[in-house]
Amino acid sequence: MKIAILSRNAKLYSTRRLMEAAFKRGHKVEVIDTLSCYMNITSKKPMVLYKKQKLDSFDAIIPRIGASVTFYGTAVVRQFEMMKVYSLNESVSISRSRDKLRSLQILSRKGVGLPVTSFAHSTKMSRDIIRLVGGCPVVIKLIEGTQGIGVILAETNKTAESIIEAFRTLDAYFLVQEFIDEAKGSDIRCFVVGDKVVAAMMRTAKPGEFRSNLHRGGAAVEVKLTPKERKTAVEAAKALGLNMAGVDILRSKRGPLVIEVNSSPGLEGVEKVTGKDIAGMIIDFIASNARKGKTKTKGRG
Repeated sequence: MKIAILSRNAKLYSTRRLMEAAFKRGHKVEVIDTLSCYMNITSKKPMVLYKKQKLDSFDAIIPRIGASVTFYGTAVVRQFEMMKVYSLNESVSISRSRDKLRSLQILSRKGVGLPVTSFAHSTKMSRDIIRLVGGCPVVIKLIEGTQGIGVILAETNKTAESIIEAFRTLDAYFLVQEFIDEAKGSDIRCFVVGDKVVAAMMRTAKPGEFRSNLHRGGAAVEVKLTPKERKTAVEAAKALGLNMAGVDILRSKRGPLVIEVNSSPGLEGVEKVTGKDIAGMIIDFIASNARKGKTKTKGRG
């Protein structure tokens, strides 16, 4: 097979591991800078070009689309889909996962466990939306944000209302969620490939911090999931249409609660913590499933 990895940087750990795994299995692989692609959009023969060359010989693509380039990155993925190239994660699914509000609405409709969450346009509803999630402390999240950026714990109503007012002054949309105290500053990253959780690690926030992201100094250990946690992670990825995902869940008194689904999860932390060849599992999944024209999107936005 000939596989393209859409990534801005070939030296990143995840990109390098995917390349190594593909080469090891005898596949041809090339790293393509997403933002250096350009497109010929036509009804008869859509094309993606890169360095003046047509990218028309790939059997599959692996999108590693950063949050800051979601709009252009998903446009490139969608163009490959129009060319009937198999994509590990499709453009619509990536877009769904990047919009926290949209993703939670889809998960809610599918019956996936979630923290109680509220959303409003006006600061006039601040007290009501705080009350809806059970009162302070609450977690306030920007709708677009990754690696813990734009996630704030408000311990009092006054603090929460001030944060909400500041976000709306900046014309930023946000969610207010209940704080799950029994999680004790930890969450679980479930790495889903296909219809299985292939690895899981528990991340714990450093002292004085409630965000458990490894990029923010959190620590991680391999963790054994319950059957319910595995089922929840797979259902969450499936609901958004993702073949590969990092599903973050909290352990609560009422069972596992999904707080985020990441369509471009990093491999470094989870591979080093679990010792598993996740990059190899991803390549094996593509080899088993990639077929020309096998897309759910069919060119839809």
